[in-house]
Amino acid sequence: MAHGEPLIYGGRIRANDLLGMPDLLRKEIGGYVPGDIKSGRGEEGGEDDHDGKPKLHYAVQLALYVNILERLNLSAGRRAFVWDVLGDEVDYDFTTLPGQRLWDEYEAALLDARAILARQLLPLPGYASVCKLCHWHTHYSARLTAADDLTRIPFLRRSDRDIMAESIPTIAALAAINPDGFIKGRKTVFPGIGAGRLRLLQARAAMLKASPPKPYLREPVSLDLYPLELFFDVEVDPLRGICYLHGFVERQNGDNSTERFSSFFADGLTPAAECDAFAAALDYLAAHADAAIYYYSKYERTIYRKLQQKYPNICTPEDVERLFEPPRAIDLYGDVVLKATEWPTRDHSIKTLPKYLGFMWRDIQPSGAASVEWFDRWCRERHPEIRQRILDYNEDDCRATRVLLDGIRSLAA
Repeated sequence: MAHGEPLIYGGRIRANDLLGMPDLLRKEIGGYVPGDIKSGRGEEGGEDDHDGKPKLHYAVQLALYVNILERLNLSAGRRAFVWDVLGDEVDYDFTTLPGQRLWDEYEAALLDARAILARQLLPLPGYASVCKLCHWHTHYSARLTAADDLTRIPFLRRSDRDIMAESIPTIAALAAINPDGFIKGRKTVFPGIGAGRLRLLQARAAMLKASPPKPYLREPVSLDLYPLELFFDVEVDPLRGICYLHGFVERQNGDNSTERFSSFFADGLTPAAECDAFAAALDYLAAHADAAIYYYSKYERTIYRKLQQKYPNICTPEDVERLFEPPRAIDLYGDVVLKATEWPTRDHSIKTLPKYLGFMWRDIQPSGAASVEWFDRWCRERHPEIRQRILDYNEDDCRATRVLLDGIRSLAA
């Protein structure tokens, strides 16, 4: 920074007791602006056609970098940015009213961190989806299970647990309550937890404590039967910004013995290779125009929209929208699992629910993050067995979607 470098990657900055390692430091008028490269979306709650809101944990991390730069008199202003999985640059401006609230959250987190280091505050563990990436996962999962911790309930946050802990300390306690005793109109005695949400969380607790716990439908779902079904999954390297694999498992007349896997792999890192794989996948879908398409979350649609923007000569925006129109195309996660089902599991990921239903991946540690690492190795080494490992993982993800569809169809209301 003293030499005025325009862009610094992997820097390490310190001021007093604060230490930060921003992915990027970008020189602008007046100083530097920090940024991070993320494998997820830069915002939460948004769709492709409208903005969401900044992610709190991203904001706290970025605010730390800004604070350090301010103390070093090297800050270009109270703002930062994220480069996200879609290649978008998302601004985090801490000078606006919403941004000031995020800065206040950072300052509160900083006070907590100092109190933890001084042994004045003992933090409680809590379960979240990110825990699966942590090397403490097995140890603390056992602790949370033994404590019957409330964060083992899907979508019950640590902040919810902390608010409820004095009155309702465990899952068993939540399962035993009458929610009406804590509800006042649309609100509850717990700040930030509405009446409908408390009833939903209590029902989930009761399901987890049932003997045996069983999944069920909260409301009827319509999943039409098609002579041909396609189960669809893509693999993306967010660091290289390339969609390198489109995978499909097709099934005829609901007969699993007819399943066949088709894949379209970008055999190079060039735009031409990515474009060819995209075009081949679209040709495959066009050849199966009467098939139902099942996928898990809006990610596939988002990636196809991005690919269309990168390669507009391959298809039109309208082509992509038609491809993902219901009822032919169904997002099992957003349109079915979240809206209409309950599961006695810690989360509703595509790895968790099929495993609950008895499906097993061939790889011992399957994950999207692992597949990105495999692809990185394949790009460098070109060993056929690495490529096949990626294909097997993608095929298993597609089959897991089929297992979940069949499982949903068998659920009772």
